[in-house]
Parts: sequence; C-alpha cells; structure tokens
Amino acid sequence: MRFLADLMSQVRNEEQKICEGGGTKAIENQHGKGRLTARERIELLADPKTFFELGLYTAHGMYEEWGGAPAAGVITGLARVQTRMVMIIANDATVKAGAFFPMTSKKVIRAQNIAIENRIPTIYLVDSAGVFLPLQEDVFPDTDDFGRVFRNNAVMSAMGIPQIAAIMGMCVAGGGYLPVMCDHVLMTDGSGLFLAGPALVQAAIGQKVSAEELGGAAMHSAISGTVDFREPHDQACLARIRSIVEKWGYRRLSPWDRKKPVEPAMSAEEIYGIYDSSPARPYDMKEVLARILDGSRFDEYKPEYGKTLICGYGRVGGFAVGIVANQKLHAQQTDHEGHKRIEFGGVIYTESAEKAARFIMDCNQNLIPLVFFHDVNGFMVGRDAEWSGIIKAGAKLVNAVSNSVVPKITVIVGGSFGAGHYAMCGKAYDPRFVFAWPTARYAVMSGDSAAGTLVEIKVKQLERGGKKLSDEERKELYESVKRTYDEQTDPRYGAARLWIDKIIDPIETRDAITQALEAAALNPDVAEFKVGVLQT
Repeated sequence: MRFLADLMSQVRNEEQKICEGGGTKAIENQHGKGRLTARERIELLADPKTFFELGLYTAHGMYEEWGGAPAAGVITGLARVQTRMVMIIANDATVKAGAFFPMTSKKVIRAQNIAIENRIPTIYLVDSAGVFLPLQEDVFPDTDDFGRVFRNNAVMSAMGIPQIAAIMGMCVAGGGYLPVMCDHVLMTDGSGLFLAGPALVQAAIGQKVSAEELGGAAMHSAISGTVDFREPHDQACLARIRSIVEKWGYRRLSPWDRKKPVEPAMSAEEIYGIYDSSPARPYDMKEVLARILDGSRFDEYKPEYGKTLICGYGRVGGFAVGIVANQKLHAQQTDHEGHKRIEFGGVIYTESAEKAARFIMDCNQNLIPLVFFHDVNGFMVGRDAEWSGIIKAGAKLVNAVSNSVVPKITVIVGGSFGAGHYAMCGKAYDPRFVFAWPTARYAVMSGDSAAGTLVEIKVKQLERGGKKLSDEERKELYESVKRTYDEQTDPRYGAARLWIDKIIDPIETRDAITQALEAAALNPDVAEFKVGVLQT
C-alpha cells in the first residue's frame, strides 16, 4: 500500500511542476501583456472543477537541449462548458511563446482525433508563435505533423462537430488557418492574426506596416471580416464563448445504455492494499473490479473456463460495459484429455483467448462498450501451448479487438507486454482513451527478460571476437541494460510520447472511465460489425 501511495505522490509532485509551464518569469511576462495564462483561461471557461486534463506528461524529459517543453506547450482536456462536454485545446504562451514542437503537433492532433471519434465540440484558445523553427523538419511535413491540424479542422467541420477558436495572443503563419477554419472566430484587442508578421513582410516585399494595421483585432473585425466577435480582453472573450455554447442545440444520443449511477459497495481506497506488482504475491483482479463497478456487481462470463482472462458485464458511472481483464491469480485448468495443469496469472492461454474473443463479439452484437484492464505478461509459449493452437486463438482475439465497433477504453494497471498488449486493445487497436496507473509497465517484454536476452546476445558477440566477460562485467552489463529498459517501460516515458492519454490515481479509475464513456456517448454512429475470416 505504501509503495503505491508514494508512487502516486511522486506523480502528483511532477504534475504540479509541469503545470507551472514556462515558470514564474514567463507567467509574469504574460500578465504584463494584459493576458491570462492558458490555465487561468481554462479555469474561467470551464464549469467549476470539470476540467479533465489529457496529455499532461507529453514531451516530459524531451527537448532538454532547448530548455524543455512542459506539457509540449499546449494544454488539452475534456471539460464542461454550460454543462456541455467539450474538448479544450489551449496554447501555453509561457512555454517558448506557445511555439509548436514536434510533440505539440502530435498532442493537438491526438486531442482532435479524440474529438472526431467521439463527436466532441472543440474550443481552441490560440496564443502561439507558430512552428519552433530549430525543429521544423520534425514539425512541418508528415501526416501526424502541423498541417494535419488544419486538415482535421476541415474534416471536423464537415462532420458537424462544432469548433470555436479564440485568438488571445499571436496567431502567425500557417497557424493562422486554424481559427479561420472553425465555426466561430473570436479575437481580443492586442492580438495578431497574419500569415506573415511585419518584419517578414518588410523583408519579402519592402512594405512597412504595424502589427495592428497588418492583422489586429480592429482590422479583422471591421475590414477583412475574418473575426466574428471582437473582445476587449481575455475575460470578455471567455464569457462570450460560454454565451455561444449555452445556445447550442442538442444532437442525437448514442445507443449505449445508461442508468442512474450507483457507487461501488466497496471503497476505492482499498485498491491500494489489493494491488501488488510482485510476481510472488499475485492479487485478485476481481477485487479491483469490485471497487470500480456500480454496486460492485459483476456478471462474470464463463467463470470456470479460461480463468486467466476475466470477462463479464457490469456498469461504470451508470453505463453498461463489458469487462476484459487479466487475472493475476494462478488457476487450475483441465485440458481436453482430462489432465490438470496450473495456469500462471497474467498469461493468456488458448482457452482464455477464445473466451475473450467470443465475449468481445457478443458485446459488439449487443452494443455494449468494452473496458480492458491490462496486467499481462503475454501469451503462453512452449510445446503444449503450440499444440493447443495458441497462435490461432490469439489471432482470433486480435481479430475481434481490431474489428470491434463499440467504444473501447484501455486501463493499464501493471504490465502490458508483447502480443498480450495488442490482444488487450493496446494503443494500435484504436481505444478511445488509454489510461495508466503509475504502476504500469509498457514494452515488448519486462526489463528483467529484456536485459537477460540482450546480455546473452552481447556475450556471444564478444566471444566470437575472442573476448570473455567476467562475472562482474556481465553483471554490470545486465544492470546497465535493465536500467535503460526499465526507464523506457515507465508509464511517464509512454505518456511523454502520447502512448498514454493520462496517468491516473488508481482510486480515480472509475471517474476516468466514466468521463471516457460520457465522451463516447456523444457519438451516435455505430458501424456494422464484421470480423472477416476467423481461424477456427
């Protein structure tokens, strides 16, 4: 319990530091211009205590040679504005004047993709100097780079997803297209919107013009007609956005069933005492689920078969859900010849893969969203596993996950390794959201396994060259490899690269899933469910 609490405390301290953005001096500079910081703007825009931040750890530990880029210089997350759920994307001008680093583009695109998948109205608070020029080659050209942001603006508009953009500072060069491609454009006095600033205009065509005359709020409001609402300052602009949102009509609701939420019968705080990352002390995943599901009620599917994967029905925040979760307790299984064997917790066997594949298909048939809880070492290996058809069963599970049309939400509790990560709806399989506990580990294999494998390869390479390592040198090499690998399996490393949307406190798992399901409920469209050719 102490270990998990300490880990969560460490995460919260880091998050607090990231939330400081560019630091005290940069915040004072922003205030000196008569502007609010991005976080102050969000606080005024969103209904009280409704902002659910996503991607806070983006770029964590990256771009150190440029002084770092806390949260990638942009703040994204779900919030309620006049009770309506929206996605907020706000440039943080305290971080390199809100310039776009490579991960900034990817973070904005991730937020837009979440909005597209779930039909979430999106509000952009624009205050950016444009592309961070020293890294332009990694920001500018590709399908997940800067230009994709504007393409998404157009696609979202065509899909009928409302978009509002407020220019509350600089909006320069290609970035100028973002607000103009939204449904409503607001601009505060003192802000600037132009494809080229005064210095570049003079260099390019020899014309001398002030920033205000070139692209100020008064010009865009009265002459170019680009701006719909001109506002005197940030506070008035944010109040105007709230007034616009308050008048929106309501769209068709999704088919996901929801009843009045019921709190779990057991306390979420007890998760701290249940979860254990040690292989020597396997825990019961059902005890974790009992502290997340409404009323702690769970209709388990095929409980006596394929016991290392738990499948079943429940509710979270009132929403009906199908649960697919790795069971860490070891289980006894009888094979087709009547032989009993022990199955290791956290390992996917043929029976558990087949059970989960059928369950996922049932949930799609009956329009029930899916929630995956990861603590998986991978698929079982060895002669018995191969003879039982583990590859066929695994392929069947991956097929069902890949073609699933109901919302999928992934929670990485502990390990999420190798093909087990794929089969449990890893990032590549289009979960609407990916959450992770601070205990999550995310890689091809664990640090111990990887270090052992890589050391053996290195030793053989050296031996072929006529060199032999001493036991001490071998140990030193092992520790070095393991240290590097453990660092890369840390959830903060994954969150920095947007493999994870949010690192959550285990006791907040229920709230995070509920937020995700409320977002998913905004999209009423469900494609036809097809799985194609299945291995049998």
